[in-house]
Amino acid sequence: MDISALERKLAELLDEINEPPSHKDKKILSPARRTKVSNKHLRQNLDALHQSLDHLSLTIKYVLFDLEATRRENNYLRKILEGSEE
Repeated sequence: MDISALERKLAELLDEINEPPSHKDKKILSPARRTKVSNKHLRQNLDALHQSLDHLSLTIKYVLFDLEATRRENNYLRKILEGSEE
């Protein structure tokens, strides 16, 4: 890096340091707002996903319960049919 490039970089840094605080705040606040909004959307999506998983879990439990009840009923009806055929 030559001296002119170094001086130019130093001047840029000094300008940035001497920049009014309000302009710096705007540079910082914009990404901060976007991050906050992204975080809010992420939390909403995670909550929705959690609710969906809870619903899916409950549905699976019900289907398994119904399957077991159907098996018991099927076995009972087979026994009745086998008894009446004899």
